[in-house]
Amino acid sequence: MISNSSSSSRPWLNLYPPEFKWSAAEWRRPVYSLLDEIVKKYGSSSAMDFMGNTTSWREIHKLSCQLARGLQDLGMGRGTRIGICLPNTPYFLAAYYGILRTGATAVHINPLYPERELAHIIEDSGIDVLITLDLKFIHDKMLVMLQQTRLNQIIVCPMADALPLKKKILFSLFKSSELARIPNDDKHLPWERMIDNNGHYEYVDVAPDDIALLQYTGGTTGAPKGAMLTHANIVANTEQAALWFYNVHPGQDKMLGVIPFFHVFAMTAVMNLAVRFGLEIIALPRFDLEQTLDTITKEKPTVFPAVPAIFNAINHADLKGHDLSSLRYCVSGGASLPVETKKSFEGKTGCILVEGYGLTEASPVVCVNPLWAENKPGSIGLPLPETDVSLRDPETLKEMAKGERGELWVKGPQIMKGYWRKPEDTEKTFHDGWLRTGDIAIIDEQGYVFIVDRLKDMIITNGYNVYPRNVEEVIYLHPAVEECVVAGIPDESRGEIVKAWIKLKDGASLTQDKLKEFMKDKLSPMEIPKLIEIRNQPLPKTMIGKLSKKDLLAEEKQK
Repeated sequence: MISNSSSSSRPWLNLYPPEFKWSAAEWRRPVYSLLDEIVKKYGSSSAMDFMGNTTSWREIHKLSCQLARGLQDLGMGRGTRIGICLPNTPYFLAAYYGILRTGATAVHINPLYPERELAHIIEDSGIDVLITLDLKFIHDKMLVMLQQTRLNQIIVCPMADALPLKKKILFSLFKSSELARIPNDDKHLPWERMIDNNGHYEYVDVAPDDIALLQYTGGTTGAPKGAMLTHANIVANTEQAALWFYNVHPGQDKMLGVIPFFHVFAMTAVMNLAVRFGLEIIALPRFDLEQTLDTITKEKPTVFPAVPAIFNAINHADLKGHDLSSLRYCVSGGASLPVETKKSFEGKTGCILVEGYGLTEASPVVCVNPLWAENKPGSIGLPLPETDVSLRDPETLKEMAKGERGELWVKGPQIMKGYWRKPEDTEKTFHDGWLRTGDIAIIDEQGYVFIVDRLKDMIITNGYNVYPRNVEEVIYLHPAVEECVVAGIPDESRGEIVKAWIKLKDGASLTQDKLKEFMKDKLSPMEIPKLIEIRNQPLPKTMIGKLSKKDLLAEEKQK
């Protein structure tokens, strides 16, 4: 039974269907138990279709146990952190659940991160071992990490082995230049060696409140922070999502996995939810519009979580020759969903598109529009079961009256333990057990939540968090730059795009293209500003001499 107490102060409870049943026993358990349970029901069924190569739940389960044994033989276990730097492949599932079996903490890492961010996460989290692919663009950076950071060993997964035979042969013939030459030394551990055992690993009594994952997030100041997500946090959010989508057909529906599993949205809404229900994941290593449309037409997935930019791209595509009628539920997250994007997508596909809201610190899902009640455009929906929300004055911290705007505070079993080794940041983010989101919202009479503004300066572009200070620091490295401000500009397709305003030093010259080239190896693609405005005059400042982002954004709004 849902325990949120008063339906007068929590009007969303009145809209919950009778199918919502909740028990603490369902979520206070290790994350890998999700896989253990589903393999008993659907062991021979396909867990993942990757580029035409299928892997069963039984095979994923076996690989996770074999990896756990291999990791334990390396001395990994409780108190250690292990990095996962992989795109969407069967290796990711085996690595994720295998690491968690040992009692170690997983650390998700985007393979596109530049060396600077990789080094920060490796050093901050304390990673000694990291699992990655044998692709050259990733391995080149890993070689630098092995030389310049605490990283001691990397486990190298062969890309070709994840492909079906025909594609494996073609890959070997025509894509061999993309593969790294892996040194034969004790710093490089082949995946095959790590799983060359019977899978009988030493059982570890993992507690629900043990840290399962460090998911790095950040803000507009300082370096990215590791959100400590416990086993209970992650399982709770998975069970909350499972209740929300209670009419999914276990063992039958198919999940389209385009958004990367290392992103917290995909971890819960794609990977863990698919494991919970026994849904086959149709996995793509990255988003390509034609490939995605072809995959939907051929493989007929029924559930499709993605970011607004992907749905917007489909809206503007030529759908002739493509059949999207298999889609039953599409879920948008990672950024705000424009009302026109939602209407257009539903009109073109006939599939309901619901918007949700989350944040890394909440594992991540907090609110979703319901499938059984009104789906309000522009709203992030209703709070998930066992999730409480409150609107507070950001200054006085007092609760706002009905209908008034306030900072959105959230509480629930999915909320993180805190930030890794950052007690001061943790203290600022929590107040009396509530997580302060930094987002300004209103709640209507039925309990639907609408985000109307953001206190934080963090930019969300295409579902990725971009931290202005990180971008500014890189721009300031250029000798021609005197002043710089970075902020997010509203964009229908991506939610926001990154813009930089720059004042050059007297006598200096610099073009937008030259600056972008300068940033190329220092920032990830999503961090490089899409818009750059170079000025000859000083940038606006506040009365005390600080650069005024507010004035620049006001100027932008007038354009």
